[in-house]
Amino acid sequence: MLIKRSPNGIELPFSSEITSRAVYESRRSFIKQIAAGAIGSAALLEMANRVAFAQGVNPKLAARLNPSYSALDKQTPYKDATSYNNYYEFGTDKSEPAMYANTLKTRPWTVSIEGEVKKPMILDIDALLKLAPLEERVYRLRCVEGWSMVIPWIGYSFSEIIKKVEPTGNAKYVEFVTLADKKQMPGVGSRVLQWPYTEGLRIDEANHPLALLTLGMYGETLANQNGAPVRMVLPWKYGFKSAKSIVKIRFVKEQPRTSWNLSAPNEYGFYSNVNPEVDHPRWSQASERRIGEDGFLARKRKTLMFNGYADVAPLYAGMDLKKFF
Repeated sequence: MLIKRSPNGIELPFSSEITSRAVYESRRSFIKQIAAGAIGSAALLEMANRVAFAQGVNPKLAARLNPSYSALDKQTPYKDATSYNNYYEFGTDKSEPAMYANTLKTRPWTVSIEGEVKKPMILDIDALLKLAPLEERVYRLRCVEGWSMVIPWIGYSFSEIIKKVEPTGNAKYVEFVTLADKKQMPGVGSRVLQWPYTEGLRIDEANHPLALLTLGMYGETLANQNGAPVRMVLPWKYGFKSAKSIVKIRFVKEQPRTSWNLSAPNEYGFYSNVNPEVDHPRWSQASERRIGEDGFLARKRKTLMFNGYADVAPLYAGMDLKKFF
């Protein structure tokens, strides 16, 4: 991690850690308007979120730890997990999402659930928060580039959504469509991917208890650069499968055409399970570097099949996982 220093060697805080005069003054104005009763509830929430994000604070989320789905690995420090990210809507460099994601507005926010379901729904973010009891689960997440993190996520099994909408017999896959707004997301103007970013799962994968509809991390709501306000976390698959900032969930008959598979089908398959025996065309997948462990010189660790989540193996019984990568 880069640490800024003054000429005399004293460590300086990041600019993002300093409350600007404008934010400070807007906060005072905000408090005065609350006292005067001049702000409606929706506007009040939006202003509170805006001020909180500018001050580096996310609202707390109460959740009960689920030990059955919590890795015992040492957790990645929050600062590392929120400053080293893949989120191409805000830039292709790992540091850019943390720098630019403050433009993302997470309230109001709705998710449309549609397609081959008996009960289509449009749920706002607060309804999603209340749809099922929130759990904290400590998941390992492995990135296709060869690095990994261990993060305490907050959410509930995606199967809760499936129960609510009641898929028809035609629903074979689930497609996740994410926000693509050039006004909020500077990277959407690039040609690196087809927008909006789209991912997908077989419905049995989506129904597996490990598939987590995620609304928070480290005891708080999601940081913008980590996919706020709602994302998927699929710990047995490479990180790019875990769609961020979801606005639409579609239950469909045919296998969805996913963003990275469209961009480079020889490198990124539909399934994208963590498989150390299937190398990326440009590098090995046999080992990984854990972010937060002594920098780039840290000794790499062996990558485990399905990232160590062996209970998903029955989903792929009889499949050639070198062919269906």
